[in-house]
Amino acid sequence: MNNNSKIKNCFITGGTRGIGKTLVERFANDNYRVFFTYANSTVKATALEQQIQEQGLIAKGFQVDSRKPEMLSQLIHSIITEFGPIDLLINNAGICEDVLDVRTLNMSDFDRNVDINLKAVFVTVQAAIMEMPDRGRIINIGSNLGDIARNGTMVLYSMTKSALQGYTRAMAHALGKRRITVNLIQPGPIKTDMNPDDNEKADYLRSFMALPEYGKTEDIASLAAYLASDAGNYITGSIITIDGGMNA
Repeated sequence: MNNNSKIKNCFITGGTRGIGKTLVERFANDNYRVFFTYANSTVKATALEQQIQEQGLIAKGFQVDSRKPEMLSQLIHSIITEFGPIDLLINNAGICEDVLDVRTLNMSDFDRNVDINLKAVFVTVQAAIMEMPDRGRIINIGSNLGDIARNGTMVLYSMTKSALQGYTRAMAHALGKRRITVNLIQPGPIKTDMNPDDNEKADYLRSFMALPEYGKTEDIASLAAYLASDAGNYITGSIITIDGGMNA
């Protein structure tokens, strides 16, 4: 891999599909050395690496279990040791589980959602900020369901995404003197292979939206790129919802 010191380092969790894949592609094209994690999709991760490297750009995937914080922190430390500090951290990995009857929820469900949607964010931030340069960037990816729970089927998901709001705001203050910005992007319905715009819930979701159409993964990546750029220097502690007006 290219060790050119002029290339900034970007670390993205959950980078092989949907929003995460587009984030990897966008920041590689923006001349970042991109490191991304994935849980199981080794074939997709390898294909993404090759796709980007064939363009003369830099990306490397790492298989990590987000429920094992020591794996995440060790990975970040090893990247910092070999390639230097992480300039941009994007916490994108997460799980979203429908539960038709909340009476079936148990502590294992609670722990799984908290571990992946919250604890992993805490761990990556703690590891990255030890060496993150002044004016670094942290972007957390949440959900518009952190603001408004449209139904009772995603109790734990909404809980964890709401918690990200408080964490993001507090960390913005904690890191402000170092001019490190911390922001939260809250996507609404975004068209992906796992969330097509013709699924059984699509018309129901569109009924709440001012713009009755699903967003694109590029919409999220473009906003993240703006926050990571010099144009985003003065934006921190912000919760930016991008959902076609669903929560308006």
